[in-house]
Amino acid sequence: MNKLNTRLLGIAALLLASFSWGGMFLLSKGVLAQVGPAWFTLIRYAISALVLLPLLLALRGPEPWRKLRARAAALSLRGFAGFGLFSVLLLTGLSLSVPSHGAVVMATVPMSTQMLRWALDGIRPSRATLATSALALAGVAVVSGVLLPSAAGGISTWPGDALALLSTLGWVAYTRGAARFADLDVLEYTGLTVLASLPLLLVGALLLTGAGLAEMPSVAGLAATWHSLLYVGAISSAVAVLAFNYGVRALGAVTATAFLNFVPVSVLLIGLVLGQWPTLAELAGTAMVVLALLLHTLASQSQGAGKTAADNLLPTKLCGLETGA
Repeated sequence: MNKLNTRLLGIAALLLASFSWGGMFLLSKGVLAQVGPAWFTLIRYAISALVLLPLLLALRGPEPWRKLRARAAALSLRGFAGFGLFSVLLLTGLSLSVPSHGAVVMATVPMSTQMLRWALDGIRPSRATLATSALALAGVAVVSGVLLPSAAGGISTWPGDALALLSTLGWVAYTRGAARFADLDVLEYTGLTVLASLPLLLVGALLLTGAGLAEMPSVAGLAATWHSLLYVGAISSAVAVLAFNYGVRALGAVTATAFLNFVPVSVLLIGLVLGQWPTLAELAGTAMVVLALLLHTLASQSQGAGKTAADNLLPTKLCGLETGA
């Protein structure tokens, strides 16, 4: 395959991933009326496992299972952070907010990752990263209605949006931890952490249910939402992740990061098709976050920071990538 075709496929893969994640926020909001965050998370990743595990068997053979047996505890804890904590907090926040807000918060992950690296590793981000992070955070505040009325009726959605922002720490922990599994490629790391975390996700859902903090979904609720659960589990949590990682491989991590802009934009566009008009504050805040991510990406490109940007997603060595384009 020539370079042009590879780039075109990479662009198509990144757009597929971005719009798939946008659709996830819209569909998840409807599911939460029937299936709570803890059980939604368990079902979501059980479906994802049914997609990823046959791929592992077909493409990697028995070798991943040896790696799973040897490092099951570490993989399960990493998966629980990336899937359990991240998904439950994100979905809980979404239940208190609206889909477009959750998508805007997710677009800030590249900048928030740099802030966490500063706090944990002592790696001070550039002035450009500090400035774009401040702009992105201000955009989230505008979208949430903290600075301007945003949601319907002028009600602030900041509690739900704050939970969504907190959830990103789980995802950052998951991606940072991938460096400790440098012998696993991206398919192995994704598939094995999903599989290893399922027992913990089940125990967590049962404990929350026993404590009265979660409710087991009814058969009627599952029947009413099975199509959305299937989409979120198979497409958003498996196919879109693999598509995004293909895009990273084809275009480089820095360029691929810019496509995260399309996640909140896709939610707004799909919402418009469905007759859901955003408020002026939501448009303004989304524009601020999108601008922040674009400036962050351009600054990373100009500084030759392909490997640094890759840390926002999955480590370069893990993905088998060269320096970001």
